[in-house]
Amino acid sequence: MAEKNIPMSKEQLEALTERFPTPFHIYDEQGIRENARRLKAAFAWNPGFKEYFAVKAAPNPYLMKILKAEGFGSDCSSYPELLLSERVGVVGEEIIFTSNDTPAYEYQKAAELGAIINLDDITHIDYLEENVGLPELVCCRYNPGPLKGGNAIIGHPEEAKYGFTREQLFEGYRMLRDKGVKRFGLHTMVASNELDRNYFVETAHLLFELVAELSAELDIAFEFVNLGGGIGIPYRPEEEAIDLAALGQEVKALYDELIVGKGLKPLDIRMECGRMVTGPYGYLVSRVLHKKNTYKQFVGLDACMVNLMRPAMYGAYHHISVVGKEDAPCDFVCDVTGSLCENNDKFSIDRAIPQVEIGDLVVIHDAGAHGHSMGFNYNAKLRSAELLLREHGEVVQIRRAETVEDHFATLDLEGLGAFDV
Repeated sequence: MAEKNIPMSKEQLEALTERFPTPFHIYDEQGIRENARRLKAAFAWNPGFKEYFAVKAAPNPYLMKILKAEGFGSDCSSYPELLLSERVGVVGEEIIFTSNDTPAYEYQKAAELGAIINLDDITHIDYLEENVGLPELVCCRYNPGPLKGGNAIIGHPEEAKYGFTREQLFEGYRMLRDKGVKRFGLHTMVASNELDRNYFVETAHLLFELVAELSAELDIAFEFVNLGGGIGIPYRPEEEAIDLAALGQEVKALYDELIVGKGLKPLDIRMECGRMVTGPYGYLVSRVLHKKNTYKQFVGLDACMVNLMRPAMYGAYHHISVVGKEDAPCDFVCDVTGSLCENNDKFSIDRAIPQVEIGDLVVIHDAGAHGHSMGFNYNAKLRSAELLLREHGEVVQIRRAETVEDHFATLDLEGLGAFDV
């Protein structure tokens, strides 16, 4: 069972709202650090193991700096993410740049930083060579198609826009070899928020066998395989987190059989987890503004899907606690909603929660990844602040809330008076 605890008391949260109006996201530094160490320990048997934190999950430089201190690199997919990594001192091969439909200037920045470039398509080999030049080390993203099932969030691999087919992969590495590339990596990413440990063991098996085949046919050696991310988190209280230690040992058994046992060059194991690193240690704190009783019961918050899109986008479950009523019976069935002019702006539907009153604080759990980062400005809503609960108990602001001035900053309001209609 996944415990849904809040790392602060009701009194502490109420005091915090006097400094930082709701809604806001708050992250638990201690929880993030301890979780990062569990992942590293699970693969400590592999001397070259590297986790590249998926920046898209929580693109805040304060969180990235914490993870850098824990030995993590960055998995980047855009120019601004590269700049964020550079700002916190994550450069060189501490970055893997995995993107698609990529403009040349983004490849150029990745090359300037010395990042590992992970190509998404066979046509990108010539595109990269013509616009930037081929680096010494190149990785390619494999899409196994129907050989590997996807899941509800990422879909079926054969329908995904990502990656090389098997045939393209062999031709692509042949092209890279013949163009003078000397160092090689192999990557795949075919699931998201997956809680079945066997899925990732099977992915390792697939890649280890593929490395052996590519090495034999093309006479090249691989430095690493990137198993991707996709490790899920137990959003529902009845779910169980993946046993990272067991996963590490099962991948090791395959490694010993398929890499060591076949006399292949030692491989570094790489991963690019985001959700499972920070997700369980982020909380969206909001306050009840209204209660409505029409054809059903509604509880309206001062947060909306601008602050957390996943429930509206995927129908995703996020656990909801009413602060101070964690042990009260859940005997009030309602929809918990936001204020957007969209009927899917709901954090939950027909959810049984404790009886709530206007003014109660509400915490939405597991919002530390793909929460604030997926924010937007529909209805001219402003994105909320991000806070960090430090290990010693201090709370610091790591991103201020947007203001109306921020929202209007890209508009030429001064020129509006001279605009002739």
